Amino acid sequence: MTRLWRAGGSGRRGSPRTPDCLGAVTAEFAVALPSVVFLLAMLLAGSAAGVMQLRVEEAARGGARALARGAAAGEVGGIVRQLAGETAASTVALDGEWLRVTVSGRVPGAVGSLIPWTLSASAWARPETPGAAQPVPGGWGFPLGTGT
Repeated sequence: MTRLWRAGGSGRRGSPRTPDCLGAVTAEFAVALPSVVFLLAMLLAGSAAGVMQLRVEEAARGGARALARGAAAGEVGGIVRQLAGETAASTVALDGEWLRVTVSGRVPGAVGSLIPWTLSASAWARPETPGAAQPVPGGWGFPLGTGT
């Protein structure tokens, strides 16, 4: 059963409007909107951090594969920057028989510039050819590339 409310004698259906309720929805929306925007910004920043971590890990693996095949350290820096972005930095080191590539990068975006999130990943590989793990004089163990 539906009730009919008479507001001002017009005979229309609906709830009565009182001066106390006018603008309540607008005020509630104005209070809730900053919280929703903040939550959305945090979700987007978390997504950007997750994507950047995946890019850094893939760049470290790609650099380690290139070193294992006998690529020069300069080539590895180019591969890392191509996979992780121009702002990524990488280092190459020789750990016994293993070659290690460590890549680090900052989270992109507005929130990433406000919060200094630096993500990093390392990958190890053994050289495919004997003797390829000999460090080049003044070559390995230094930063390959740093972004701006």
